[in-house]
Amino acid sequence: MSTVSPLGAYLPGRSALHRLRPGAKLLGLFAFATTVVALRGTVTTALLLGIAVLLALLAGLRGRDFWRVTRGFALIAIPLFAFQAWQNGWERGFEVVGDLFALILAASAVTASTAVDDMLDTVAWALQPLRPLGVDPERVAFAFSLVIRAIPSILEVAQETRAAARARGLDHSLRARVVPLVLRSVAHAQLTGEAMTARGIGDDDTEGAGDHDGDGREPPTT
Repeated sequence: MSTVSPLGAYLPGRSALHRLRPGAKLLGLFAFATTVVALRGTVTTALLLGIAVLLALLAGLRGRDFWRVTRGFALIAIPLFAFQAWQNGWERGFEVVGDLFALILAASAVTASTAVDDMLDTVAWALQPLRPLGVDPERVAFAFSLVIRAIPSILEVAQETRAAARARGLDHSLRARVVPLVLRSVAHAQLTGEAMTARGIGDDDTEGAGDHDGDGREPPTT
């Protein structure tokens, strides 16, 4: 069983959005999000939503890919619009839902047009000025990559756990669904840590622990 990450998947292409540098796309996404938050009005929301749709189409989000993003958002969009329309009128409901959908589409466009490795390289490059403060850019980027790659695995475990609970007639039992999910997620994290240790990743944090002379030997005890 394969699970699509909610962060989206890279869709190879040759559009102008694909050729744009990841850093520029991230800055553009930040500017777009700032505009969405700062401006108000149904006309403005409709305009920004139209721009976001064009960006998504330019990134290659069509057909099933576009429907996947829309279907996932609809689960919260429908009750959110109903509540906002009831409390503040349909105009406010349209603004709230439209702004959120515009942000999701814009972020999906960046994800779909940018390879994960390129995005991580950009994160590492952007964190270089923080190296004198003790920040390791490569390690932060590596942590991001672990999170991105772990999300589909955890979602797949969640689906398998839910299916197993349903097969035993316990689909309404929170314990039957949560406990196996937690245990299998912890096991997955342990296996990942063991694989990293076997490859010598992260050993530099423990090298010399308890070594005050820097020669790799434990200090003598008294």
